[in-house]
Amino acid sequence: MDIKQIFENNKKWIAKQLQTDETYFDKLGAGQAPEILYIGCSDSRVTAEEVMGLQPGEVFVHRNIANMVPNTDLNSMSVINYAVSHLKVNHIVVCGHYGCGGVLAAMQQSDLGILNPWLRNIRDVYRIHQQELDAITNEAEKYKRLVELNVQEQCINVIKTAEVQKANTERNLKVYGWIFDIHSGELIDLNIDFDEILKDITKIYKIS
Repeated sequence: MDIKQIFENNKKWIAKQLQTDETYFDKLGAGQAPEILYIGCSDSRVTAEEVMGLQPGEVFVHRNIANMVPNTDLNSMSVINYAVSHLKVNHIVVCGHYGCGGVLAAMQQSDLGILNPWLRNIRDVYRIHQQELDAITNEAEKYKRLVELNVQEQCINVIKTAEVQKANTERNLKVYGWIFDIHSGELIDLNIDFDEILKDITKIYKIS
């Protein structure tokens, strides 16, 4: 890759945007008011706005390895706090994807150095759902199911936060779990029952 080409691409992109809307950058510079917080994977094949057909300014994005929301990760917690309490988003999406390298690495019993503490969070997901996962004999299907269960558990971690619980009460904020199928380009809604999970979660994790 020629890094200099990126700057040429940038100039072409600017020209294209201005040709479509000459006030594009004036509006972009005026501030952001996104409705959605998207928490996704850092995988280079998965982009947030492009997958959802949205434009800059319409979605607040946080990405990391395997779309994790560890409760002790100040990065994730700060993003949620800012998006919910200051930007006032009304929807939070945790989006995983099939073929996730982080989830695959967590399934393998090997020492991955600095990645170990991060992947331990995914291995915890496996431990919680071990009975279901061990019953799946096809490794590819087990892998896909762990990707889905990881999204579900990260949604639960989002729901545990005080900001989300408060925003749900005040303005009916919702949390969604999605999967991006990199083989078809399709977004799959896992149809996680937010209200039922919230009811169960708040018995233990209710903040206010």
